[in-house]
Amino acid sequence: MNGVLASPPPAPAAAPGTSATDAGQLAGKAAVITGAARGIGRACALAYARAGAELLLTDIGHDLAGVPYPLGNTDQLAHTARLCQELSPTATVVTAEADVRDLDAVREVVDRALDRLGRIDILLNNAGIAAPSGKTVQDITPAEWELMLDVDVSGAWRMIRAAGSAMAAQRAGSIINVSSTAGLVGYRHFAGYVTAKHALIGLTKSAALDFAPFGVRVNALCPGSVRDDGAAEGRMLSEIARSLEVPVAEHEETFVAAQPMNRLIEPEDVAGAALWLGSDGSRQVTGSTVTVDGGFTSR
Repeated sequence: MNGVLASPPPAPAAAPGTSATDAGQLAGKAAVITGAARGIGRACALAYARAGAELLLTDIGHDLAGVPYPLGNTDQLAHTARLCQELSPTATVVTAEADVRDLDAVREVVDRALDRLGRIDILLNNAGIAAPSGKTVQDITPAEWELMLDVDVSGAWRMIRAAGSAMAAQRAGSIINVSSTAGLVGYRHFAGYVTAKHALIGLTKSAALDFAPFGVRVNALCPGSVRDDGAAEGRMLSEIARSLEVPVAEHEETFVAAQPMNRLIEPEDVAGAALWLGSDGSRQVTGSTVTVDGGFTSR
């Protein structure tokens, strides 16, 4: 074989979920998770609940004009909270609806978290939109461009601005910004999303330096193509396919073919990384970009 490894057949996907060793990993910690109604946000909330965290879960609760797919709603957010409470019956689990474009609403979320949980140890900025997309850069309207940046970048900044003082006063904490592989590479017809996710990584690096003297860590989490999951009610892949006007199965096959590990990312895979970044196990990790992409950006 001349020192070259033969390519093995694709390995079966490991059973998703949080391991038993994660129980109690976040005991005594309070976390705020945005975009928690479904998808990655729900998976992260469940992982944090299993690990013993107190939780404030927030999502917008209604659709947005200009976003061509449904956003996390009131019932989905309540369902996430119920699932978390079942996993951790003695923990405090609080919900709040908020639009991250609204600074006053964001402040109310932070105030509610401090009132009900007593502190904020982890801020997981997961709220975001992937569309309007499917257009060349010259066809994006000013309104579409501004909406994408307002939610995906400025929304995270508003949350950090609102929660940062309390976290700095504690002299400890972890802020996790959910970016994407789109924050590391370019994609045709996704200039708005790619720009927003690149900017979020820039925000992460600068915020990490600002907060480092106060013991607060700031990192970016970059998932690859996440499989639509019925239990998590995630539908990102199918909505992107629709924006590109291609069949969902064809779109999924295209992404799987681009994955060195020959499978899509599970929501729980992202949650596992978010759990580590929120825990003391990553206490010396800040200003970093953690990819969960099956090797996609290593090519």
